[in-house]
Amino acid sequence: MRPSREKARRRNRPSSPPTPSRTTITTTTSFPAEPDTSPPKSRQSSSASFLDRALVTEQDTVTLFEDLQISKDYTNSSPEPRSFPYSVKQQCWEKAEKVKGRDPDRWRRDPIGNIVFRKLVGCPGCLCHDYDHIVPYSKGGKSTLENCQVLQATVNRSKGNRTELSRAELIQRSSYCRVSGRDMDLIELSAYGNVRRIQDSQGCRIQ
Repeated sequence: MRPSREKARRRNRPSSPPTPSRTTITTTTSFPAEPDTSPPKSRQSSSASFLDRALVTEQDTVTLFEDLQISKDYTNSSPEPRSFPYSVKQQCWEKAEKVKGRDPDRWRRDPIGNIVFRKLVGCPGCLCHDYDHIVPYSKGGKSTLENCQVLQATVNRSKGNRTELSRAELIQRSSYCRVSGRDMDLIELSAYGNVRRIQDSQGCRIQ
């Protein structure tokens, strides 16, 4: 009967805990990290610094415009346009000298005798013209009919803003070209598609 008791003891004996597995522990030598001296970052501090910068910028802007003054010369300056209005150009063309035998809506003479063509404006050719300020705009000349003249473009650009040039000097600065009646017909035909001639009603014409 002893063997049966020993078997019962073996059954009631608590099982021994499992032996832990052997693990290899490796150690490494490390140097201590330097202490962090920077201030702790937080959302509150960053937003506060942003607001501080915004406030400083706003204050700088106020200071910048504190001494701002509007010039009286600018407020009282004349709104006179530099270029002539269209209506003034029309009247300026009409007061220029006419060319005999030609349509005055197409051909005129400038004050020094150069023939100019209506369609040729601002180009450098001998038949081109500009609407010139008799008294230059830079010297207080206004863009009015009284201060406007039709002038050959070459002469106008040579004149510039000078007022002391004589008529003889302006003639010397002209771009001269001799245009026959047939040449004028061809120019009209190419620009308008037809030719207009005005009969001279003054005096009698001998055949």
